[in-house]
Amino acid sequence: MNDPIPTLRTERLTLRPQTMADFPAYRDFMASTRSLGVGGPYDLPSTWGVFCHDMANWHFFGHGALMVTLAETGDCIGQVGINHGPLFPEKELGWLLYDGHEGKGYAAEAATVLRGWAFETLKLPTLVSYVSPRNRRSAAVAERLGGVLDRSAPRHDPDDLVYRYAPPGMG
Repeated sequence: MNDPIPTLRTERLTLRPQTMADFPAYRDFMASTRSLGVGGPYDLPSTWGVFCHDMANWHFFGHGALMVTLAETGDCIGQVGINHGPLFPEKELGWLLYDGHEGKGYAAEAATVLRGWAFETLKLPTLVSYVSPRNRRSAAVAERLGGVLDRSAPRHDPDDLVYRYAPPGMG
């Protein structure tokens, strides 16, 4: 692993490394129809594999997933991450929120902070978000983040919308 996994903060959120205590809520989300936007629902072995992939990215690439918690209560409400490896053609900024936490700006807030960290710390030239065309809420988050549709970007699912982000001052 390059550097330690960071903890990032906003006024409302703490983005922190995942722990085993996060797995039950993650497993429940991934088994539900709410996970359709991230390729689910998943069975237990597949969920474990994705959870471990999120952590392995830190070791292999110096980035990965962070759990999103409410700063005030410490309640874990979802995850934001920079994904790569064989599952993603490019470095992907992704997010998911557990039931009851959507519509409050948490996904955009968490993704904005992680995207800023990635451009500043990793010096990435670009990031993308892969969004199912049926997932209007995630498309709205990508648009709020300033993502621009890139119809020529590589993707595993030919139906995915690909939103591209440039570092500040480069877009």
